[in-house]
Amino acid sequence: MTRGSKVELARSVWTELLGYFFAHRERTFGAVAELGLTPGHMKAMYELSPTEGCSMSELAHTLHCDASNATWLVDRLEERGLVERRPHPRDRRVKSVVLTPAGVAMKERLIERLSEPPSDLVALDRATLEQLSDALEHLPAHPPFWAPSPSRTFPVEDAV
Repeated sequence: MTRGSKVELARSVWTELLGYFFAHRERTFGAVAELGLTPGHMKAMYELSPTEGCSMSELAHTLHCDASNATWLVDRLEERGLVERRPHPRDRRVKSVVLTPAGVAMKERLIERLSEPPSDLVALDRATLEQLSDALEHLPAHPPFWAPSPSRTFPVEDAV
């Protein structure tokens, strides 16, 4: 059976992966809402860490949003004690955002909830799950979905 060009096959695989993910968006976003977060908060928390600072402009750039939107997200997370603003290590006019211990705990709960497999995936037989797992091992190396973008952070210790 011919499946077209390699690019067409890759497009088909990618479309299936996206389709499966988006078929479970209610579950994903439901878990986020149960923790009192929005999808924007979720992504912001994934981009932040307790040890690497992120300026507001870097966060806005990474989230692909306007700086005022990033500020709003950080304000709401700060109100809940999940993040804090600190002086930037190299520019006192700029604030750096980091996760607080409560933010780290929330991020861990979020990762745990979103890592729970959907029931239809668990329902597959073991051999099929092993085939899927083996196939996914061929993907290029990539960070976990919750890891901050490494190119835009700096050590918090520099700010002290």
